[in-house]
Amino acid sequence: MAQFRRLFWIMLALAVPTVALSGMFAMLLGYELPDAAWVPWVSPVLGTVIFAWGGRPFLTGAVDEIKARQPGMMLLIGLAITVAFVASMGASLGLLDHQLDFWWELALLVVIMLLGHWVEMRSLAQTTSALDSLAALLPDEAERVEHGPDGDQVVTVSPTELAVGDVVLVRPGGSVPADGRVVDGRAEMDESMVTGESRTVARTTGDTVTAGTVATDSGLRVEVSATGDDTALAGIQRLVTEAQASSSRAQRLADVAAGWLFWFALGAAVVTAIVWSALGMPDDAVVRTVTVLVIACPHALGLAIPLVVSIATERAARGGVLVKDRLALESMRTVDTVLFDKTGTLTKGEPTVSDVVTASGGADGPDADGVLALAAAAESDSEHPLAKAIVRAAAERGLTVPRARDFSSSPAVGVVATVDGHEVRVGGPRLLEEQGAAEVREAEAWRADGAIILHVLRDGVVVGGLKLADEVRQESAEAVEALHRLGVQVVMITGDAEAVARSVADELGVDRYFAGVRPEEKSAKVLELQHEGRKVAMVGDGVNDAPALAQADVGIAIGAGTDVAIASAGVILASDDPRSVLSVIELSRASYRKMKQNLWWAAGYNLLSVPLAAGVLAPVGFVLPMSVGALLMSASTVVVALNAQLLRRLDLRPGAVRR
Repeated sequence: MAQFRRLFWIMLALAVPTVALSGMFAMLLGYELPDAAWVPWVSPVLGTVIFAWGGRPFLTGAVDEIKARQPGMMLLIGLAITVAFVASMGASLGLLDHQLDFWWELALLVVIMLLGHWVEMRSLAQTTSALDSLAALLPDEAERVEHGPDGDQVVTVSPTELAVGDVVLVRPGGSVPADGRVVDGRAEMDESMVTGESRTVARTTGDTVTAGTVATDSGLRVEVSATGDDTALAGIQRLVTEAQASSSRAQRLADVAAGWLFWFALGAAVVTAIVWSALGMPDDAVVRTVTVLVIACPHALGLAIPLVVSIATERAARGGVLVKDRLALESMRTVDTVLFDKTGTLTKGEPTVSDVVTASGGADGPDADGVLALAAAAESDSEHPLAKAIVRAAAERGLTVPRARDFSSSPAVGVVATVDGHEVRVGGPRLLEEQGAAEVREAEAWRADGAIILHVLRDGVVVGGLKLADEVRQESAEAVEALHRLGVQVVMITGDAEAVARSVADELGVDRYFAGVRPEEKSAKVLELQHEGRKVAMVGDGVNDAPALAQADVGIAIGAGTDVAIASAGVILASDDPRSVLSVIELSRASYRKMKQNLWWAAGYNLLSVPLAAGVLAPVGFVLPMSVGALLMSASTVVVALNAQLLRRLDLRPGAVRR
């Protein structure tokens, strides 16, 4: 991108005097050039610099296409500028007809093509690195426990220095530096960045933990079982790399058109040279042949797609959609299946109190608001995600939360605090086991929905229960319904349990769902859908989604998600509104229409002008003048640019696209 940008501005500066002091251009516009000996040599000298310097990327690209035996845009451009240079130099030296003075056309051709490639490179430039984002999940330092004569010592080392068998200390809130097995301690682990599981998972002695996961409430000692390339994160990294490499070989639409135009132009030039020579007019044969080859260069074709992409991505950004990959934008119009990750995409990705009940037979107990207030009081000093959800729910209901004291927590059991002189406990099944208490009658139904169930005990007696679940976004149902109206199948994938997945799927009305899917299995599920003949768009926001995003025909990342998910996707939604997927579809379809219109105009112009330049209508007295052909060629670029501007009418804000 930087190369084309720099070359464009330099060549533009050189092109201005080249065009202005070109004898042929002055004759076309009807103005007089200064009567000085140096004037006729300005265009040849600067034109040569433009050809050799500004045209170098196209000439080297043309050579590469010849070696690969795949003629395309570069070869067509390289052929045109080479013919224009040779003909113009011959005309300037008096070796060829003065009509072949193409210095001004050569300069404009190189400048326009550099502009087109600069715009294209800018639209394709990636702003983040998936692999760097994966590496960033690991802590910068690890605390290795070393045994010595004076007892255990904790030494700070780099994670790269760890070896299998080392024991590391993971403090509360810290990340696990390498895959391993817990040898001491118990903690609630946040594994969402790797597994996609929305709730924390209890890990205790003997359990395995994965590099990059976080101990939320307590410390652990972990024996390292895998480092470096053998870790789960490294495996995800390899999946991302492989999927990205496999999707980057897609053929570009403009190159296909340019390939066909190359053979068309070459064939037309050969026929032109043979026919005019056979008619005994060798001078006209040279003029007509050169005209055909120069006019065949795709001014408009070189800008047809880059301009559409540039304007489309600008409009998309205003609607909260960032397009990183042009191929993904083109492919979205053919998508017939949208695969949503559940956590953080269809749902908010954080626990929310969805129901509060009182214990049966508890006439002397608090009401539902009272139960929630007691729970919030006991949890007010906790940093656990469930505690924050309870405190937030009490605040949203405007409840007065009494002050608590003597707070303490027990990993995987719950918390205890003194509230208004009463001992209040909040916890899960293990708390009920320890207290010998029975759960609320609604617990069984909640469990069937896959919800998290907490009980509130006052002085050892259950006074109520809390149902917590990952809250479904309000916009998700609208997005699913709108996609169904478009004939698109909606599939949900999650690392959560079957009950959780089924509950969300039933609420939203999705067509299918995959539950309990591990990170390495997500890309396989995408591949499974693709093997069914479906074009799949994957929407996700976590590290575990990265391989699937890269494997999908179109990867769409939620902007609020992790850097690695964003880096692995071709399209990024700046907001967390799933309705933005509809905006991507509308953008894809509208931009594809403009691409087709521009390609038909650009290629159609060539298909019409080349025969006229060759002299196909010479028998009836009409031969397209070279100067007119060159001007029409530049005019076609203006038509393509104006047509692309119509994309600015699109309104791609979430909810603005109606179907």
